Amino acid sequence: MSWHGRGYRISTPTVARLLRASDYALRVNRKKLAGKQSPGRDEQFLYIAKLRAAFLKRQSPVISVDTKKRELVGRFRQAGRQWRRAPHEVLIYDFRSTAAGVAIPYGIYDVGRNHGYVVVGVSHDTAAFAVAAIRSWWVQTGRQAYLSATELLIEADCGGSNGNRCRAWKAGLQGFADEFAMTITVTHYPTGASKWNPVEHRCFNLISGNWAGQPLESYETILKHIRATKSASGFRCQARLDKRAYATGIKISPQEVANLCIEKHKVFSHWNYTIRPRLKP
Repeated sequence: MSWHGRGYRISTPTVARLLRASDYALRVNRKKLAGKQSPGRDEQFLYIAKLRAAFLKRQSPVISVDTKKRELVGRFRQAGRQWRRAPHEVLIYDFRSTAAGVAIPYGIYDVGRNHGYVVVGVSHDTAAFAVAAIRSWWVQTGRQAYLSATELLIEADCGGSNGNRCRAWKAGLQGFADEFAMTITVTHYPTGASKWNPVEHRCFNLISGNWAGQPLESYETILKHIRATKSASGFRCQARLDKRAYATGIKISPQEVANLCIEKHKVFSHWNYTIRPRLKP
């Protein structure tokens, strides 16, 4: 290449060396900017931390929940690298028609016990699926760990199957509260703040690292990698497959909403609420 300004000819390696000497490097985009922040964002973080501390002090369960990225099941390219003598051979195109199915991991992270529980769905990420996953965690793990618990704190994002505006989510939690005589408090992270939800950085990132570069060829492969996920801080994870089909477009009537035993908090009532069990007739 020519340096026309001074009449010198300079090679590409020399340019690279000069750029490195000036602290330049080949860099990728970094996801760091949160964009427009929701009003009261910082105050909500403080409120979530306050509630979490109070529940943990009472030795009541605190769980962080969310749905991980949907995965195609089959010999598809998986981001990341592995130590291998030869690379995995995978399909050139990621077509849904060539997949054995879809995997929808719904994660429940037990904050007090540093323990994960992931339910892998095969149909749709709905509110019914989310509540069923939480119920499965409680039946299989939670109530054995918290024998005398009568309350539960759930930390969730603002959108998706467990969004703060989702009527089906609240109706499903009411059914959970009624079945187990459990008072459920829900706190939602503001829009654009999902990365601060503990399940993201204490559970999902470890799972992603554990199956990095590994084609998810079957549901058993997915479950195996989730169950094998560990950390030096003592994190362990359970996993199960939910083969049920969850219908989309389920509507909750105004009458059903009116029958919910829900109490909105004075602090950011659209993000924080408590659902109490209804008295049985």
